[in-house]
Amino acid sequence: MPRLIKTRTKPVPPLPQISDAEWTVMKIIWQQSPISTSQVVQALENRIHWKPKTIHTLLSRLVQKGALTFEKQGREYLFRPLVDARHCVHEASRSFLNRVFDGELAPFLAGFLEREKLSRAEIAELRRILDGKQS
Repeated sequence: MPRLIKTRTKPVPPLPQISDAEWTVMKIIWQQSPISTSQVVQALENRIHWKPKTIHTLLSRLVQKGALTFEKQGREYLFRPLVDARHCVHEASRSFLNRVFDGELAPFLAGFLEREKLSRAEIAELRRILDGKQS
């Protein structure tokens, strides 16, 4: 009988709970990392009318939650994500499905798609994804 070798793996830490406002900041950081505080403020100033202090508070919270890390460079702080965007999106989607649809994907998709207008390109992309799941 073959002997199983036990390997040590680091447990994956749970993803931090990210608020809607924090998601807005994280999207900027995922797109432009590494990014300074002033660059985050500048990127958001045309989208959302938050004061710089609000953005600083959100950055601090994200660091405390373990979603971001930073390093001081001169008088600026450079931020980098510690969590992967795709992983966070998947976990947030899974959380929504669990809360609202008891974890069932098909009822969500059916209900959503019945009420949405889709372009031919969007329909083709959905078909491509679903066909890939059959393999």
